Amino acid sequence: MAGHPEPARAVSERPAPISALPADLCRPLRFLFTDIDDTITTDGVLPPQSYQALWEMTEAGIQVIPVTGRPAGWCDHIARMWPVSAVIGENGAFYYRYDRQARKMTRRFIQAGGGDRGGQADLARIAERVLREVPGTALAADQPFRISDYAIDFCEDVPPLGPQAVDEICRVLTEEGVTFRVSSIHVNFWHGTFDKMTGVRAWISDTQGGPGAVTGALEQALFIGDSPNDEPLFAAFPHSVAVGNLARFLPRITSRPAYITRADSAEGFCEACRVILEKRRR
Repeated sequence: MAGHPEPARAVSERPAPISALPADLCRPLRFLFTDIDDTITTDGVLPPQSYQALWEMTEAGIQVIPVTGRPAGWCDHIARMWPVSAVIGENGAFYYRYDRQARKMTRRFIQAGGGDRGGQADLARIAERVLREVPGTALAADQPFRISDYAIDFCEDVPPLGPQAVDEICRVLTEEGVTFRVSSIHVNFWHGTFDKMTGVRAWISDTQGGPGAVTGALEQALFIGDSPNDEPLFAAFPHSVAVGNLARFLPRITSRPAYITRADSAEGFCEACRVILEKRRR
């Protein structure tokens, strides 16, 4: 569900169970990239077991990098307060990386001028059109903390709307010529061609030895997600996992994860982390 999707990487029709994740991948695993909403959270809450799983993965020597549609204001907090190496936000518009020893935040924007709220007036106009034409939608409550995009709420703080309403939102955004992604709660849209995978590549390139390091790093990485806005990562990562609630979106995406958990949302994330750590110890 996007204005400018990446070419799909061929995957199986139905993801394999997470129990099939190879030990040979888990033992040398260096990076865990993960969505946030409905992946490590459940019903909008970060449960203690998810936060504990983040710590356990970090203490096992695996760098954790959330990749989210959430706004810059949230990402500043996450980079500072969570046991993560960085956070990629607003669907790949930037990454924030906090050096705790130096007490310094690195903010890397993917597009030139990405931190100056450029183009927000036009995005606001488009958002107003969506709200007029698709009854029941609203601006996401986190909109004041965004820099690069706008987010239309169809599920988080409004009564949940069905697939037809989401399709209508996408119709308007397609007519307006913006890039957009559908998550489990919002439809995010922006000017530019970046996506979550763009942010992943930028972080790897900047921190792991340049553009030439991306392919090798991805071979030692795993991505976990739950919705259509994660599709560029399912397409690009050699190793990817979905939590169980992705099952409802499978008919709507073409690039699918290699593995899927039995449990949904946060319980599924914890299930995946347990499998990784158990196989890592073998």
